[in-house]
Amino acid sequence: MGTHNLSRPLRSDMVVYPGTPPVSIEPAATVTEDGFRTTAIKLDSHTGTHMDAPAHMVDNGRTLDTYPPETFRFEAAIVDCRPLDDREPIARSMLADRAAADNRSNLDMVILRTGWEAYWGDDRYFDHPYLTGDAAAWLAERELHLGVDMLNVDPTPTANAASGEPSKYPAHHGLFAADRLIVENLCGLAGVGDRIDLHAYPLAIEAADGSPVRAVAIDQQ
Repeated sequence: MGTHNLSRPLRSDMVVYPGTPPVSIEPAATVTEDGFRTTAIKLDSHTGTHMDAPAHMVDNGRTLDTYPPETFRFEAAIVDCRPLDDREPIARSMLADRAAADNRSNLDMVILRTGWEAYWGDDRYFDHPYLTGDAAAWLAERELHLGVDMLNVDPTPTANAASGEPSKYPAHHGLFAADRLIVENLCGLAGVGDRIDLHAYPLAIEAADGSPVRAVAIDQQ
């Protein structure tokens, strides 16, 4: 049974959603000068491999600190959606076809493997595929949380956006309406099996709309 890190390391000037302030992780004290070492960390709550709570986009939506800790240990199935083109929609039919019914029993989460983790640090990372609102409804109907290896489950604005792309974050809202959680910017999916236990614990931030997580996968036998 293997254990796998699925988290991006937090570092200064790492990839962030367009318009988000840059990440700064800098020494605040050093052993040489102060006799101890500390680090000043400045980042958005949706930095790196992170979890979205309904409060991210819903007025008075549920925050991460209201979920019991056991919520953040998920029985997850990896659904391989490859190959996908830039900004290609992931439809309900794709999820229904690729997540076989006999593999969905006892699941808490579906993790979509799009292949987009390969473009981390490249401009193409922002032109990732995205879920349709109907695909999000398919997950919500089955009370499934969602994990993805890309920046966003909805389209991210870039110069390459098409005129017909959805706006107002329908995939987020479809999942949040069902009290579902979303984990974005997962990595390392190539090394895991089709069924895993995913441990993804957020920081203990009061009234958190989101938080970086340390996402660790344990293969199921």
